[in-house]
Amino acid sequence: MARGRKVNSNGEKSKQLLREKAIELFSTNGYYQTKISDIVKAAKVTQPTFYLYFESKDSLFHDLNEQFQQDLFHILEEQLQQQGMQFQKVIENLLQYFASNPLLTKIGLYQSEASYTVKEKLVEKFEQILDGQVENYHNLQRNDIHIVSQSLMGSIERITDTLLLTNRKSAKELAEDLFSIYFVEEAESVVVS
Repeated sequence: MARGRKVNSNGEKSKQLLREKAIELFSTNGYYQTKISDIVKAAKVTQPTFYLYFESKDSLFHDLNEQFQQDLFHILEEQLQQQGMQFQKVIENLLQYFASNPLLTKIGLYQSEASYTVKEKLVEKFEQILDGQVENYHNLQRNDIHIVSQSLMGSIERITDTLLLTNRKSAKELAEDLFSIYFVEEAESVVVS
């Protein structure tokens, strides 16, 4: 007879509940201020239940960061495989992921020690996408794609925190704004007499 818990058993639900409560607490209080006892209390399970699924608070935090990174780069890889994907839509989908997962985004994009690496990988993906679209955007023909990608990542990081996660603007609106700043063709010069 097979051993272990069945999928969708109370054990699976307990593990998922621990992850959800940990996301809430880590994103609100930060890693160092969140204790295992806080997580199990919020999840209404025992501490031994916590240790059935996670070795430590650190392993749980690492697991959440891994989830964030896998989801994020899965989205980008899917888009890279689509021929003719417009870069504005890539940015919109990235921002939509952040908006749909605001607490996990706070952890993965801002709080985690791995957040710097995540942002560098995003810059690399932007460069990869833009390198194939140089002919579509005039300013890419005259600017360093690496600098454009770094600047774009900085903008995304800032507006995600101040506008997207605060619900002041939607992912679509922000993608349109960013695209108009970074990629719209320059208007013809108007001579003022």
